[in-house]
Amino acid sequence: MILTDFLRALRQLPDPRFASVLLTGLALTVALLVGIYWLVALLIGWLVPETLTLPWIGEIGGIGTAAGWAAVPVMLLASIFLMIPVASAFTGIFLDRIADAVEDRHYPTLPPARHQGLAEGLVDSARFLGLLVAVNLVALIAYIFLAPLAPLIFWGVNGILLGREYAQLVALRRMEPTEARRFRKRHQVQIFAAGVLMAVPLTIPVINLLVPILGAATFTHLYHRLNRN
Repeated sequence: MILTDFLRALRQLPDPRFASVLLTGLALTVALLVGIYWLVALLIGWLVPETLTLPWIGEIGGIGTAAGWAAVPVMLLASIFLMIPVASAFTGIFLDRIADAVEDRHYPTLPPARHQGLAEGLVDSARFLGLLVAVNLVALIAYIFLAPLAPLIFWGVNGILLGREYAQLVALRRMEPTEARRFRKRHQVQIFAAGVLMAVPLTIPVINLLVPILGAATFTHLYHRLNRN
C-alpha cells in the first residue's frame, strides 16, 4: 500500500503546482548561494591585503585578487554539497502547496485544511534542516566504523527523520498537535517504511531534489488512507 501511495505521487509530478514549488526552491537556493559567495568575496577583499612584504623576497602584489580567485573553486565545491539540503529546506517552506494539489485532485470533498503561516513554515523548515544535518553528522561516526553498513544506516536514520517530518506536516493540516502525535505513534511502522522509501533517492544526484515534493505527496496519500482505515 505504501508503494501505491508513492506511485500515485509520482504520477502527479507533471502537475504545474509541483513544478512551481520545485523551481521556486531551486531559484531561492541559487540566489542564497550566490549571495554567500558575494559575501565571502567581500570578506576576502577586506581581510586579505592586496600586497604583502616578505623577508628576503620583498613586496608581493595581487594577493587579494589571487585569494578571491582561489575561493571560486572552493565555493563551487561547497555548492555541490550545500545545494541538496538548502534546496530541500526552501522547498519545505512550500510543501503545503503540494498537499493542497494532492487533495484537490484525489480528495476533492475534504473541508479546507489548516494552513501554516510563512513564519511557522520557515521555523519548521529551519528546525528540520538543522536536525537533519546534526543527526547525519553524528551518523558519520557510524559510517566510518561500520562502512559496509553505511547505506543501511543512512537509509534508516533518514527514514526515521523524513517519516516523522512528513507525517507531522500532513497530519497537522487536519489534526491538532496532540492528535497528530497519536497518529504518528499509532502508525509508526508504516511511517518509518515510507520514510525509508523517501531516503533511498537522497543518494541519487538530481533525483534527490524531488524528495521533498514526492515525500509530501506520498505522505498525504498515506495519511488519508490510514486515517480512513
